Amino acid sequence: MTCSNPTVVPWSRQRRRLVQWVTAGVVLPTWAATVQAQMALSAAINVSGSFRAMSQRMAKAYCQQQLGVMPDAALEVLTKARKQAQVGAADLAKGSTAGAWPAELSRQLEEVQKQYSILNTLTAVAPSKASAVAVAEQADRMMVAAQTATEALEKLARAPSAKLVGLAGRQRMLSQRMAKHYFLMAAGVEPKASQTQMNADAAEFKQALQALAAAPVSTAAIRTELDLGQAQWLFFETAMRRNPDAQGMSAVATTSERLLEVTDRLTSLYDAALREVLG
Repeated sequence: MTCSNPTVVPWSRQRRRLVQWVTAGVVLPTWAATVQAQMALSAAINVSGSFRAMSQRMAKAYCQQQLGVMPDAALEVLTKARKQAQVGAADLAKGSTAGAWPAELSRQLEEVQKQYSILNTLTAVAPSKASAVAVAEQADRMMVAAQTATEALEKLARAPSAKLVGLAGRQRMLSQRMAKHYFLMAAGVEPKASQTQMNADAAEFKQALQALAAAPVSTAAIRTELDLGQAQWLFFETAMRRNPDAQGMSAVATTSERLLEVTDRLTSLYDAALREVLG
C-alpha cells in the first residue's frame, strides 16, 4: 500500500510548515541529516502495518466463503490480499537487502513473511468450520508478528508523527478483525469471545479516530478523509449490530471493505504528509 508522490509546494510554504511542525514536536532538530532514512521508515511503517490488515482480511474472506456470503467477492478479496502481500514483501525486502534495518528488525520482518506463508497455505484449502477456526487463529499470529515489526519500525523513526502512519494503518486491521469476528459469531465459533473482541476493537477504533482528528499533522485531504472515515464507520457499526442473517452478513462484508478503503487512503495520506515535510 504505497502512496503517490505528494504535490510539490514552494520552498517558502515548506519552510513555514516545517517551522509549525517542529514547534508541534513533529520532527526533531536533527531532521536534516536523516531525511531519506525517515522517509524510508515512514513508507516501511505503512507497508509493514498493512500486513496486520491483510491477515484479518484474508481470514474474514475465508469465513465468508465458509458461510456462503458473497463467495465470489470473498475469493476476489483473497486474491487481492495475496498480490498485496507479494508487493509488500518485495518492498520490505529491499530494506533488508540494503542493510537498512537492524538485524533484529530484519528477523521480525522475516517472521511476518513466515506467518503469512502459513496463512496463505491454510486459505488454499476448501473452507469448513474447522478450517475457518484454524485460519482465524493463524491470522492472529500473523497480525501479532506484523504489529511487533511495525512497532519496531516506529521506534526507529525520529519523527514522532511517523506513529500516525502506524495508528492510521492499525485502523485498517481493526475494520477487518471486527468483520472476521462477526462472521465467526455467525458460524457459532465462540460467540461470546468474538463479541467481546468486537466491542474492544470498536472502542479502540473510535478512540483512534478522535486521536487522528486531534493530531497536529493535518491537510485538507486528511481532514476530508477523516470525515469520510467517520461516516463510513457509522455504516459499518450499524451493520455489525444486525443479526447475522444473510442480509446482515452481506452488509458487514460490503461496509467492512468500504471502511478499509477509507482507512487505507488515510494511512497513505499521513505517509505522504510526512514525506512532504521531510522532503
